[in-house]
Amino acid sequence: MSSAAVRKTVTVLFCDLAGSTELGERLDPESVRAVMAQWYEAMRAPLERHGGSVEKFIGDAVMAVFGVPHVHEDDALRAVRAAVEMRQAVDAMNRSLAARGGPTLRTRIGVNTGEVVAGGDGAGGALVTGDAVNTAKRLEEAAQPDEILIGATTRALVLDAAELEPVGALAMKGKELPVPAWRVVDVSTDAAGVRRRTDTPFVDRTAEFAELRAAYEQAVSERGCRLVTVLGVAGIGKSKLAAELLASIGEEEATVLVGRCLPYGEGITFLPVVELVLAAGGVDAVEAALAGGEDAAAAAALRGLLEPETAAVSSSDEIFWAVRRLLETLAAERPLVVCIEDIHWAEPTFLDLLEYLAGFIRHAPVLLLCLARPDLADRRPTWLTGGITQLEPLSEQDSETLLDGLGDLDPDARRRIRDAAEGNPLFAEQLAALALDGGASSLPPTIQALLADRLDRLEPGERTVIEHASIIGRGFSRADVAELAPAGLHEDVGAHLLSLTRKGLIRPDEAADPREDIFRFRHILIRDAAYDEMPKALRATLHERFADRLERSERRRELEEIVGYHLERAYRLQAELGAPDARLGSRAGERLAAAGRRALARGDARAAVNLLHRAVALLPTDDPRRLELLPEHGSALMRAGELAAANDVLAEAVERATAAGDERIRLRCLVQREFIRSWTRPEAGTEGLVRVGNEAIAGLEPLGDDVGLATAWWLVSEAHSVGGRWRRRAEALERALDHARRGGSSEAATLVALLAQALYYGPTPADEALARCREFLADAAGDRALEAALQSTLGGLSAMRGDFDEARRLYARAVATYEEMGHEFRRAARSLVGAEIEMLAGNPAAAEHELRRGYETFERMGERGVRSTLAAFLARAVAAQGRDDEAEEYTRFSEETAGSDDLVTQVVWRSTRAGILARRGELRQAETLAEEAVSAAADTDYLDLRGSTLVGLADVLILAGRDDDAAIAAGRAAEAFARKGNVVAARRATELAPARGG
Repeated sequence: MSSAAVRKTVTVLFCDLAGSTELGERLDPESVRAVMAQWYEAMRAPLERHGGSVEKFIGDAVMAVFGVPHVHEDDALRAVRAAVEMRQAVDAMNRSLAARGGPTLRTRIGVNTGEVVAGGDGAGGALVTGDAVNTAKRLEEAAQPDEILIGATTRALVLDAAELEPVGALAMKGKELPVPAWRVVDVSTDAAGVRRRTDTPFVDRTAEFAELRAAYEQAVSERGCRLVTVLGVAGIGKSKLAAELLASIGEEEATVLVGRCLPYGEGITFLPVVELVLAAGGVDAVEAALAGGEDAAAAAALRGLLEPETAAVSSSDEIFWAVRRLLETLAAERPLVVCIEDIHWAEPTFLDLLEYLAGFIRHAPVLLLCLARPDLADRRPTWLTGGITQLEPLSEQDSETLLDGLGDLDPDARRRIRDAAEGNPLFAEQLAALALDGGASSLPPTIQALLADRLDRLEPGERTVIEHASIIGRGFSRADVAELAPAGLHEDVGAHLLSLTRKGLIRPDEAADPREDIFRFRHILIRDAAYDEMPKALRATLHERFADRLERSERRRELEEIVGYHLERAYRLQAELGAPDARLGSRAGERLAAAGRRALARGDARAAVNLLHRAVALLPTDDPRRLELLPEHGSALMRAGELAAANDVLAEAVERATAAGDERIRLRCLVQREFIRSWTRPEAGTEGLVRVGNEAIAGLEPLGDDVGLATAWWLVSEAHSVGGRWRRRAEALERALDHARRGGSSEAATLVALLAQALYYGPTPADEALARCREFLADAAGDRALEAALQSTLGGLSAMRGDFDEARRLYARAVATYEEMGHEFRRAARSLVGAEIEMLAGNPAAAEHELRRGYETFERMGERGVRSTLAAFLARAVAAQGRDDEAEEYTRFSEETAGSDDLVTQVVWRSTRAGILARRGELRQAETLAEEAVSAAADTDYLDLRGSTLVGLADVLILAGRDDDAAIAAGRAAEAFARKGNVVAARRATELAPARGG
């Protein structure tokens, strides 16, 4: 009966005897048999010594897998070390054969690391299957005699322990793209595969450092031995903390000896003792220190550890006593610090030695500092009963400090790395290195290896429980896991979850219902590693089962997005296996579409884009439900400012609706595309807005499509907005809002916001507009996007009344909401209001900052309609600060891009450039432009625009020495501002008139 199949990342080694055919031709079959038997044994020994599983000997080839049955974090390094030793074994064998007149053997070796399926029935009983195996074989075939070639992932895992030479990308049979490869020259026998950086800042850990320093000082003051263990998961900073302590003590204050435990190998029980002796000066120096009497026997026992081939090997008791005497002798001169790294890998006998030293060293100041992972609890549970310094993840602030020292990362990369690393310095370091190297956002192989090692050490039941929990997500309940778990495991789920908690892989979490047991993965990467190691077929089944469970819940409607996610994952996994289930894809699309529509209705643009995009991708192209979704997807993209993508989606919708004879969707999409056209090609004017809007109204009215009619009337209103006809804009919006409310359109809130904007810009007095907008706001409770729009408008109206603190408060709240909800387009467009608040407040620099942000946002989007208007107002703010040349450049952009009927933009750029020209002394041209601006503004009911152009004319006239005419213009401006109720602007214009009138 075979074990269940699992996915895991392993390292595969292929070794082939080069020229074996020629060997068979030269030698008698019996001689060939004898040579091959010797060669097989020579190859097997280093493979098994380094933990490889020899899968097969086929003819003259050997295949071994490192990571089966158990994954180790250093499997790649073990494989490369085995490969180098295999090459050395062949050299030794050749010397022996040459002495007998035998042949010379040459080998080729390929090593590759990657994901495989292990266990199960397998193909032909194979131990592992997958592309990683094929690539290892191709690397071996590409190698020259006596050459070892390794793949990219293997290189990443051994690069600091091996001497490598690049050989370039190799074309390989069955591979579409060339495969990068490296030649192994040599490998260190004791170096780590990937060294930790030593130049990163030492952050946080203040309390933990103080604990260790206090333990050392206690050992010195009491002249006794203290045993302290720094406990934490891999990469959390144990070695860094120990290094900081040792550096703080210094060589003059104490003697420092360092040793470490290895995860595997021959004779490793007392290897840390050997390293301590070497650190103390070597065996001769130790003998000199322990000369005379019983101490001579201790020195002899230590020499036996270092030179077992020439000295007598002592018993464990004798070695224990010898190490104790060595430490006591060294500590007699000055305090001694002994740091032992990675004691979670220590043999039980060595752990016994450490406990013996802690208990029996007397009258000697010794600090035994041990570094360990939580796995130590499985090896020696009693160890954790005292002297523990536990390292927890770094805080978000400390993680940011750490990232400061990891390279020049852009803000998005920093955020992703910080969130993924979750306070683990090693994870942050490796993720940053991958990002700086231009790598994808996948898990670095170093981290993957560490986590796979931890998971492979679990008991079978624990492993099953954590894998099934990973299907649910970062957080999960005991009941959910029990529902998914195999039948025979239901009763044991709770016990396994507690065990996984003790091992630091999960932790209890807060529950909304106190009757539920809720847990959370300690680290999202642990969840990802557990998830990735399950076969895809099993994952697909479990996702579908969990979706079914959620759909039976009373909260199924609010859980639709999560249900859709699990159904989507099940469908995608099946598709990757070549057997997609259209039924699952359809179910997933329906749930995601429903969740996307709700996100669109509540104004969450980012979520709506994501959900609707996924829903559209899941539904078949000829599915009517997909056609219904396309306009909504386009609308969500427009709100998020992804105009090019929105246009593509809507173009497809028009094409498919035309083919299907669906006039309703065709007209709806034409309207939305006309919005995009007006934003990206404003120079084409407003004729298309009116034409397409009226066409849609005529076509949709017989169909009774209130939702479509609402958008069509909105489109028509845009032409009035561009022309500065705000009263007519409001009338069209009122009709649009009526249709939207009757049709239950999600755009109703947007139309209310636009109606409020029409009150702000139009002839409605500010006090009346304030009252109406406050009513709108009271009715908008809970609709955050609408609240933001209304707060922005109220801020602008408050500024007109001179209440700048309130204006800025309201506007800041609106900006924060837009940014949080991902409404990039609206946030950028509303910068006009923020700038107007600051201009009224007499702060043109702040107005420039706000307008520049909106301008740059639209520039990234490829939008030019609103940007041309922003450029005109930006020119005004820049000119107010005396930077006329820069301001003129913005007026040029407005002149070149604004449509001829974009009255507001045409007026503002003319008025601003008129002032620039006047200050340069070009008075005739300045006066002409200023008069054109005043004349054009008079055709609008935008009273503030009329007033500002008249103020601009007054500025030009006063520079021309025509003070009386300037006073008249200023008086007319004050009158326009007063009609609007813009108290601040009216007062300034009133003060301006007599001052400039003489």
